[in-house]
Amino acid sequence: MAKYDDKNKKIPIRYTSRDFNNIKKDLVSYAKRYYPDSYKDFNEASFGSLMFDTVAYTGDILSFYLDYQTNECFLDTANEYNNVVKLTRQMGYKYRGRPSTHGYVSFFILVPADSNGLQPDSKYIPILKRRTEMSSDNGENFLLTEDVDFRKAGNEVVVGRVNSSTGLPTHYIIKATGRVISGRLQQKNVNLEEFKKFNRIFIGDANISEILECTDIEGHEYYEVENLAQDVIYRDIPNSDSASRDATPMILKPFAVPRRFVVERNGGQTFMQFGYGSEEDIKIDKIVDPSNIVLDQFGRDYILNTDFDPANLLGSDKFGVSPVNTTLRIVYRSNDSDNPNAAVGSVKQIVRAIYSFEDQTNLDEGKVNDVRSSLECTNEAAIVGHANIPSTEELKIRTKSFFATQNRAVTRDDYKSLVYNMPAKFGAIKRCAILQDRDSFKRNLNMYLISENSAGNLTQSNDILKSNVKTWLNQHRMVNDTLDIMDAKIINLSINFVIVTKGGYDKFRVLDNCLRTIRARFTRHFDISEPLSYTEIYSTLNRIEGVADTSDVTVLNQNGGAYSNTMLDIGKNTTPDGRFVACPLNCVFEVKFPSIDIKGSVK
Repeated sequence: MAKYDDKNKKIPIRYTSRDFNNIKKDLVSYAKRYYPDSYKDFNEASFGSLMFDTVAYTGDILSFYLDYQTNECFLDTANEYNNVVKLTRQMGYKYRGRPSTHGYVSFFILVPADSNGLQPDSKYIPILKRRTEMSSDNGENFLLTEDVDFRKAGNEVVVGRVNSSTGLPTHYIIKATGRVISGRLQQKNVNLEEFKKFNRIFIGDANISEILECTDIEGHEYYEVENLAQDVIYRDIPNSDSASRDATPMILKPFAVPRRFVVERNGGQTFMQFGYGSEEDIKIDKIVDPSNIVLDQFGRDYILNTDFDPANLLGSDKFGVSPVNTTLRIVYRSNDSDNPNAAVGSVKQIVRAIYSFEDQTNLDEGKVNDVRSSLECTNEAAIVGHANIPSTEELKIRTKSFFATQNRAVTRDDYKSLVYNMPAKFGAIKRCAILQDRDSFKRNLNMYLISENSAGNLTQSNDILKSNVKTWLNQHRMVNDTLDIMDAKIINLSINFVIVTKGGYDKFRVLDNCLRTIRARFTRHFDISEPLSYTEIYSTLNRIEGVADTSDVTVLNQNGGAYSNTMLDIGKNTTPDGRFVACPLNCVFEVKFPSIDIKGSVK
């Protein structure tokens, strides 16, 4: 605000001065102009100069934090990770924490033979229950996500032990396969007393991947939903029809959930959020019938615009029951590792096995214990997936794309955004690309996926991950869209360069700096169909201190052995101006071993 002196002269105040130097300059000018008789000592070592510096210093700090806090209010300019997560939540993107890796594990068990010795004794063939825990050689934990029935006809059965005198088998080895997911099983009990609206319970840190179970001491189960307004979930129930049981073992059914919660992640912590309903005022006796909405119009000479939400079928507006005077038993899965991948054959330790026998009370306890102790496991295929927490830039890009999709997939970017936003418990992919199938008469799309193994190299996605992606996209894709999910081909490259150093610089030290810089650049994986830029390599090398010029850069294709078998003619795929190496649309470039595949020399 402008200030007036005794002679009604307007004193201008420069509101644009916000940094230290300009604020101090304005203060000194102000004092010289309006207090020439009161203050005359403008020496740098004077007490007055200290006051000027202090005020300017304070103004500079206030201006900085004003700009900083303003920037943190917008997604494009926010820098703090927790603020970015909160802003993404406002745009509908749900931050799901650390992703998980999925794969298959083969289980082997030794079962005694029947009285004839011709087959395993079916009474001693168990079911290995879900949530059985295993671990790999590097200490990563994995959980079984489904029951493994060793009695299935498709299991492989071989003779395990033979009676030396009669030659008849005494034991059989049965092999079965089950799906596993990375993570560690944990449990927490929470005591709740007085009633609270929208009760919020702290569970643990941000490494929690999913809540597996939440029950109170009365036996009531609480279910996780996307938002508290959603009171219907879909559950799988066993198929009792013997004719279709093999092809469709489970049936998907809607299920009303008056007891529900949502999971929130904030500031590196995980919370469970409940509604504000109670047992007395919530109606759970029936699901809303659409016909009742029509009957509500009876007796009116006008029509209400009544919407019917199929995800909100309970006649309540209390957002679910809030637990009170009880103890919640919460079972959850956490991923506390930065790299929960597993190489082939590394998952071979059983941490905790959960068995189920058909009629254990009538079985020989010694034989049952022998069956339990004989369990072994191994993964015949690598368990891979991109399991790093997304950076702030990745969150911003995914949020903008997800917001534009409006929970449906129309464009190729919509499909990519939905794939990257797939819940972490279903796995995550490293790179994804969507291409129009030009050979199809319909709107067929080809989706190419690639994953990352435990060594940080690109590898093909396993069938479990691709199946999860397909199921996830089915609920969002357009009805007339068809989608084929395929593996992107990996093209391994090597890079050789020659530099000229400036006079007075140690050639070998400059060359070492160049190698470290280029190798660090190519540890970042390419996108699918992203070209390799010669110009970027030249400019990166020329900016390094001591480099006078880069005289040559050569890119070669590596294949066979430890590399992929995909071949590429570098010369034919180099653009006419020599600036880029074009990548086929269904392929991805990779410098697999930067320390070996990137070489340099100096003149």
